[in-house]
Amino acid sequence: MLSEALLVSAPGKVILHGEHAVVHGKVALAVALNLRTFLRLQPHSHGKVGLHLPNLGSTRAWDVARLQQLDTSFLEQGDVPTPTPEQVEKLKEVAGLSADGAGPEHLAVLAFLYLYLSICRKHRWAKDDLELINKWAFQGERVIHGNPSGVDNAVSTWGGALRYQQGKISALQRPPALQILLTNTKVPRSTKALVAGVRSRLLKFPEIVAPLLTSIDAISLECERVLGDMAMAATPEQYLVLEELIDMNQHHLNALGVGHASLDRLCQVTMAHGLHSKLTGAGGGGCGITLLKPDLERAEVEATKQALTGCGFDCWETSIGAPGVSIHSAASLAGSVRQALGGL
Repeated sequence: MLSEALLVSAPGKVILHGEHAVVHGKVALAVALNLRTFLRLQPHSHGKVGLHLPNLGSTRAWDVARLQQLDTSFLEQGDVPTPTPEQVEKLKEVAGLSADGAGPEHLAVLAFLYLYLSICRKHRWAKDDLELINKWAFQGERVIHGNPSGVDNAVSTWGGALRYQQGKISALQRPPALQILLTNTKVPRSTKALVAGVRSRLLKFPEIVAPLLTSIDAISLECERVLGDMAMAATPEQYLVLEELIDMNQHHLNALGVGHASLDRLCQVTMAHGLHSKLTGAGGGGCGITLLKPDLERAEVEATKQALTGCGFDCWETSIGAPGVSIHSAASLAGSVRQALGGL
């Protein structure tokens, strides 16, 4: 029944500034994206636990009785245990996945099973404890990424905007809800290879690359300062500063070797409409963000989105600084979300 379903959502995340420099001890600014992942928890009496991932086209189910009979002693490693490679292999057997399964669908299933088996073993569960949610989300990230920074799960848990440096995460106070375009070039890339490429370039040209990383750090700090000032009352001049910072950071990232022709095209298209863009994340393809100023004409936004989709990209208009983990009533959700969750 609808009244029995629990609906929860968490925001996506983009890096505003500090890509790659953060790997070398510099500051990165990460912001919660108001493109949300929704979860519906629906109790049933048929003795199965099911997982439906509509965006991945995957539906799986397991007998609860069988799961309860499993030897889950390998999960007994403290309050929020860290998954080991051996545990991940064991979970693949439970899930019925091949040993070499590493695609998005398989990793999502493994993360779900790990969290389900670990959490359901607990006798106590603090529903509103964001710190605990964040810890479990981090372990899910470990299943998928191996050695994550902790930024993704932290931003999705608390929302808003976070400052990250050398493992220390702190929240920016009252960040402005900036409007942006998020554009997916649909060019696949390897984060590991791109990070290694920057490290190699740093070793080869230390006197050139080290100042670039220091400059990116300064861009992140200046952006943090401007966002703090905008919390009181945003001015047109502050948006101009943000645009300049976006342009400078993009040029620095190109100099580090993590640009791509698709990202250059994205920047060219948006610049033709008077807008400023940069890559977000590892680069080498992937996604870019475009700042939308408050006084921008609606027709100009639509024309830009049409031009980007005309390049074969996917484009979404959204905002940053979104709320973190949230609970929803079905009536509060958009029709498209209710349909994706099974026609609520």
